[in-house]
Amino acid sequence: MADEIQAAAPEGTPVFQIQRMYLKDLSLEQPNAPHILLEQQQPQVDINLTLSAENVTDGIFEVCVTATVNTKVGDKTLFLVEAKQAGIFEIRNVPQDQVEGILGIVCPQMVYPYLRAIVSDVCTRAGFPPVLLTEVNFQAMFEAQQAQRAAQGGQAVN
Repeated sequence: MADEIQAAAPEGTPVFQIQRMYLKDLSLEQPNAPHILLEQQQPQVDINLTLSAENVTDGIFEVCVTATVNTKVGDKTLFLVEAKQAGIFEIRNVPQDQVEGILGIVCPQMVYPYLRAIVSDVCTRAGFPPVLLTEVNFQAMFEAQQAQRAAQGGQAVN
């Protein structure tokens, strides 16, 4: 049916479609188990999110959101989770300046809920309380990156 709809669209019509969502990589480490599991201290949780976008082929892009959750008790790692959730998107006949926004805002917003669920589930299955990743404003993140690039570009000229 999607082929019929695509065939019916006139040439040059903008196209944005999700081709696939998938778990690209998942890692769980508990390097100090079992001894650290007996600790009664409250763990410190450090969460780092990264985003990447890659042009796979003409009009096909992979967007990957990675979460790294490092949980420590004192200076010892309780557990470390790294999850990479990705999506493949078809983007055609869209101006390049808009493609950047789609890849930096729209696509990560679609991928991120899957990543949140995976991280929570892995932590729970590992025997820990779930780590609930907070909502992310990808538009604000994208705009901050654009402003940073513009500032660096301005500094390079001076």
